[in-house]
Amino acid sequence: MPESLSAKEETAESLALDRAVAHLKGLQAEGGWWKGELETNVTMDAEDLLLREFLGVRGAKDTEEAARWIRSQQRDDGTWANFYGGPGDLSTTVEAWVALRLAGDDPGEPHMRAAAEFVRAGGGLEASRVFTRIWLALFGLWSWDELPTMPPELIFLPSWFPLNVYDWACWARQTVVPLTIVSTLRPVRPLPFDVDEIRTGTKPGGRLVAPWTWRGAFHYLDKALHQYGKLPVQPLRKRAMREAAEWILARQEADGSWGGIQPPWVYSLLALHLLGYPLDHPAMRAGLEGLEGFIIREDTPEGPVRRLEACQSPVWDTGLAVIALADAGVPPDDPVVVKAADWLLGEEIRQPGDWAVRRPATPPGGWAFEFANDVYPDVDDTAEIVLALRRAGHPDPRRLKEAIDRGVTWARGMQSADGGWGAFDADNTQRLTLSLPFCDFGAVIDPPSADVTAHVVEMLAAEGLSGETECRRGVLWLLDDQREDGSWYGRWGANHVYGTGAVVPALVAAGVSPSAVPIRRAVDWLAAHQNPDGGWGEDLRSYRDPEWIGRGTSTASQTAWALMALLAAGERESSIVERGVRWLVEHQRPDGTWDEPQFTGTGFPGDFYINYHLYRIVFPVSALGRYLKGWPT
Repeated sequence: MPESLSAKEETAESLALDRAVAHLKGLQAEGGWWKGELETNVTMDAEDLLLREFLGVRGAKDTEEAARWIRSQQRDDGTWANFYGGPGDLSTTVEAWVALRLAGDDPGEPHMRAAAEFVRAGGGLEASRVFTRIWLALFGLWSWDELPTMPPELIFLPSWFPLNVYDWACWARQTVVPLTIVSTLRPVRPLPFDVDEIRTGTKPGGRLVAPWTWRGAFHYLDKALHQYGKLPVQPLRKRAMREAAEWILARQEADGSWGGIQPPWVYSLLALHLLGYPLDHPAMRAGLEGLEGFIIREDTPEGPVRRLEACQSPVWDTGLAVIALADAGVPPDDPVVVKAADWLLGEEIRQPGDWAVRRPATPPGGWAFEFANDVYPDVDDTAEIVLALRRAGHPDPRRLKEAIDRGVTWARGMQSADGGWGAFDADNTQRLTLSLPFCDFGAVIDPPSADVTAHVVEMLAAEGLSGETECRRGVLWLLDDQREDGSWYGRWGANHVYGTGAVVPALVAAGVSPSAVPIRRAVDWLAAHQNPDGGWGEDLRSYRDPEWIGRGTSTASQTAWALMALLAAGERESSIVERGVRWLVEHQRPDGTWDEPQFTGTGFPGDFYINYHLYRIVFPVSALGRYLKGWPT
């Protein structure tokens, strides 16, 4: 222990770790997995009501409970935000307002007037994102003529041709393919109200873009596609929609979802429905029933509420929980760890998916994020699961080793040409897609990122492969990706604290000396961004505004990320680490966990964020464990 800490304080830290471990163990499901709530924003609930209205299955009870939840999330200024403490978001507020109108709220009520005033002040629904206006167009509240279009013939483009579906990130391609059907058929099912209260009357648009640029060229191409779409449906278009439907059906998961995430799920249901699939068709029935498993219901003083998770993260959560318990000194043969390892082994994916389009010679292996997502295992989960399984016991050690080996082989095969790793695909870097008028929301490609690359490098090092070509190239990629200020950008977590917290341990594990310049620069950055209270926090506005980089209210997860980087860099005896550990101890709740209303997970940088409810305990357990027990081996 650092000499500056007394025995009493040492006991306080040990007790804090013991309480957290006990709490974490108690959260394990009977089947061996962990799953914290994946909290996002009310667009999930608004779009769920709109989907059910369009399909004719919206019930009064569901509507009442969802509307009560949406109202409860409105802030004092009348807006809805995309993350806790964030600024009001225009599109989110539009969708919430429309959903509440659907639920029967009068536009003259104070909460509705306040929302409408915010929307109008921000440019009205005319300034909302494309996806929001697609939902409005389904009900005749926006013109399909004023939306970008994507032709279903896109499905015919070969994988080597620009803008083919595999040039999109997996979450985007699964959304775009069904939307080509929806935007071609252009359905309208009117509602008994209008949205004049949130219009400004201005024509949407923006600066004219030069036609010789890609963005300008796509603008004019979109106009041509609109004219093409007005022609009578030709045999090629019919065949394209049939092919797109088959593509969609082939990717429905066992739980009825598409990719285990909300956007492709709801748009796939819409597309199939519009193509004539009845609600009792097995695919439609499974899709609608599967959504029920993503709904969280709870009682509140105002009455029962109902909210929809955008996704679920049991594999990710379980891998992180096993790593945390191992860091805390829980032995590999502990029944909790063994049960988790057995469940994770059962979740291994042994079949090819869309990733094989770019890597056909790579044998399948690895893990996905969700309960059911066999088409899209991801590199990040696979790296963390391998790190977890190698520290877990199992009654069949051969089975354990073979699964680890397959995961390592698959992850190595998914390395991109530049030496880094993306999350779901290799070399998914076609930036041409970013110029399409359709793409005004969310990341649509999956290029290598520092956090994913770091996790793979750390995994390879743990497997004794730090001298192999893939690991060395990954290390070089990370060193080259370091920002001028000494930090790393976090693609899947908020933000530079997450990226730096992932990269420093990976580089040190791979053999970079803690005294090396890149590591010292990272330490200096973390030291400079420690809050006066001893913790670390970074507001999600840092993705758009550099002034927020490294700045924000201290949180348990972000403090833990910073501590793990500092511990890896050899700073265990420093006052910086001492203050960070003290923050965790002093802010722990009596039940062993931490309060963390802040969102520290990232779906789409700048657009969509996540509060992983398990982050507030697994990462502090790892940080305290590594502080008290030493660095993992």
